[in-house]
Amino acid sequence: MPSAVTLIRSAALSDAAQYAYAATAPADARLVFLAGSCPLAADGSTVAPGDYAAQAASCIENMRVALDAAGASITDVISTRVLVASTRQADLVTAWEVVRDAFGDHDVPSTLLGVTVLGYDEQLVEIEAVAAVRD
Repeated sequence: MPSAVTLIRSAALSDAAQYAYAATAPADARLVFLAGSCPLAADGSTVAPGDYAAQAASCIENMRVALDAAGASITDVISTRVLVASTRQADLVTAWEVVRDAFGDHDVPSTLLGVTVLGYDEQLVEIEAVAAVRD
């Protein structure tokens, strides 16, 4: 089934951003609000302490599982917010590149933020997402 999400770009805005600037979903779409996807193993332990890229990849995989449970997929995501516990821009970019690559051509509007701390021991990355699906 084709995605209900329409990505919007504007020639009047910089093309330096690696994502669409806006997205819409039709009125008949069901919105799915995901909790922040964390780099947690099934036993609750934090995956890959100290590794921004590996934690971002773990967040993506956990997000895919949550999307599937809600009857959605990564191409149904309409926006993301990527939180990275660091004051170093390079760490944010490392996490972002994993997220960007996971989404591929479905480059949804996103916000990348450096934060002081996240909720779990040794957690460096968290990804919030909203999806839109037609039933």
